[in-house]
Amino acid sequence: MKYYLAPLEGITSYIYRNAYHRYFCPMDKYFTPFIVPHKEKKFSTREKKELSPEHNQGLFVVPQLLTNCAGDFLKTAEDIRAMGYEEINLNLGCPSGTVVAKKKGAGFLAYPDELLRFLDEIYEKCDMRISIKTRIGKENPEEFERILDIYQQFPVHELIIHPRVQTDMYRNTPNLDAFGKALLQSRIPVCYNGDVVDRVSYESVVTRFPQLHTVMCGRGVIANPGLVAELKEGRKLTKDRLRMFHDEIYEEYRLISSGDKNVLFKMKELWFYMICLFDSTGKYEKKIKKSERLSDYEAVIDRLFAECPLQSDL
Repeated sequence: MKYYLAPLEGITSYIYRNAYHRYFCPMDKYFTPFIVPHKEKKFSTREKKELSPEHNQGLFVVPQLLTNCAGDFLKTAEDIRAMGYEEINLNLGCPSGTVVAKKKGAGFLAYPDELLRFLDEIYEKCDMRISIKTRIGKENPEEFERILDIYQQFPVHELIIHPRVQTDMYRNTPNLDAFGKALLQSRIPVCYNGDVVDRVSYESVVTRFPQLHTVMCGRGVIANPGLVAELKEGRKLTKDRLRMFHDEIYEEYRLISSGDKNVLFKMKELWFYMICLFDSTGKYEKKIKKSERLSDYEAVIDRLFAECPLQSDL
């Protein structure tokens, strides 16, 4: 089985990816948080740092683009290729209301004729490998029959399917019936994405689809960075390794950020997911949220690791 790390805005930066790769089971591919291309716009400082080869050494990183304009896609893909990348990912899965309102992400799926023309142009003119991350429709799973037929008209390098419709957001359960049908019909290599958060959820997917060879994990790995090592090798997460991972991310953000507030914002985002790793964390979680100085934050993290055991069912 191959494992990919899904992009999560604000979390899976190059700092996170490098720390994860160093301390936990390496992913076969890491996808960047999406970049919104503009024909006349250069990469922002943040985007340059995300894409810089020196920040991604030893990692298989795939930049992800979010757009419905073929010209913008092609111009940005050309710039990315000049940095040494050979594969790019098209985001047709983001369910955010602000994204969907602009007919991007999963919102683009509601316009199959426009999507067809867009894909025709980028696959004709772009000489990079292009993979697609997609939902199964805007409002109804039945939409995916037409969408999948469109995808199969092009040399899609890989199809990452999150089997929810856009209006599901992250509610409800992934539609495994729709995924299974697509897996059988697709001539494109398929990767599964959606709610792989522990061994039980993982096995429910791979047992049902033994022909599946690739899984993308997102929130499950952010919440438990030891998840893939457990799935592949049966190794459990330890507090020592988690602490080293945390400390590297924290120190890296301290180096590049100005002021306590920016560092704390990043670390609080991470703890929104990771706090579930520990038992009896109520008061610590509140103190993390209320921390306004790095010294306050460091004190509560020291206490958390010293006083709280990891969840026994990890």
